[in-house]
Amino acid sequence: METLIHPMTVVEAGAELGTGVRIGPFCHIGAEAVIGDGVELVGHVTVLGATTIGAGCKVFPQAVLGAPPQNARHKGGRTTLSIGRNCTIREAVTIHTGSDVSRGETVVGDNGTFLAYTHIAHDCVIGTNATFANAATLAGHCDIGDHVNIGGLTALHQFVRIGDGAFVAGCSAVLGDVIPYGMVAGNRAELRGLNIIGMKRSGRSRAEIHAVRKAYRMIFDRSQPLAQNLARARLEFAEFELVGKIIDFMEERGKRQFTLPAAGPLSDDGADDED
Repeated sequence: METLIHPMTVVEAGAELGTGVRIGPFCHIGAEAVIGDGVELVGHVTVLGATTIGAGCKVFPQAVLGAPPQNARHKGGRTTLSIGRNCTIREAVTIHTGSDVSRGETVVGDNGTFLAYTHIAHDCVIGTNATFANAATLAGHCDIGDHVNIGGLTALHQFVRIGDGAFVAGCSAVLGDVIPYGMVAGNRAELRGLNIIGMKRSGRSRAEIHAVRKAYRMIFDRSQPLAQNLARARLEFAEFELVGKIIDFMEERGKRQFTLPAAGPLSDDGADDED
C-alpha cells in the first residue's frame, strides 16, 4: 500500500514511516518519530520527541503526541512515548513522553480508544483495550490495567493504579487505587461496587462472579483489619483466579491509598453503562 503525505505537512529528516501511512495537511512529524504501517494522521497532528505509533492507529486533528513531560524535576534527557497498535486518538488528545527522573517512558497498549481532550501525562502505563471518554485526565506515573473504562471529565491523581476491568464514572476525582473490576464514582471517588457487566463481557463464569462478590464483602468488612480480611479471602477463595488477582493487587500496595466504599451498608451491585 502506498504511503501518502500531504504537501503541506512537515516530516523531519530521520523520521521513520511504515508502509501505507497516510498523513493529512498541516501535520508536523519530528525527527525521532516512528510511524507504523497503516497509520493515519488526519491533519493538524503533531508528533514530537522519541515517539512510536503502532500499526493501524488513527489520529485526529489537534492531537499532540510526544511533547516533553510537565514535570519540574525533568532535566531534559531523552525519554520516550510508545503507543500500541490499532488505537483511536481523537481531537486534541495530548500524551507526553516519560521523565528522566522516573520511568523515562510513557506506554499506551494496543486497541485503545481516547476521545477528545484526553490527557495522559508523563510516565503513565496504559494497558490494552482502554477506553477514555472526553477530557479524561491522568496525572503522571499512573498505572492503568487492561479493559479499563474512564468516564468523561474524570481526573486521576498522580501514582494512582487502576486494576484490570475497572470502571470509573464520569466527573470523578480519583485519589486512590481502584481494585480490578471495581466501580468508582464521585468527587472524591468512592468504591461503589463491582463491574459485574464487565466481568460477564470478559467471559467470567457465574461461579467466579459469585465468588468475587462474596470476597468483596469479606475484604471490605470494616469490623476486621484489612490485612486479616485479605488473608481470610485468599484461603477461602483460593480456587478463583480473579479473587487472587484482586488480593494480589491490594497486597502489592502503591503510593496511594485505596479507593474504598463509603461508610454504611456494603453493596457489591455495580453496573456499568451498556452504551
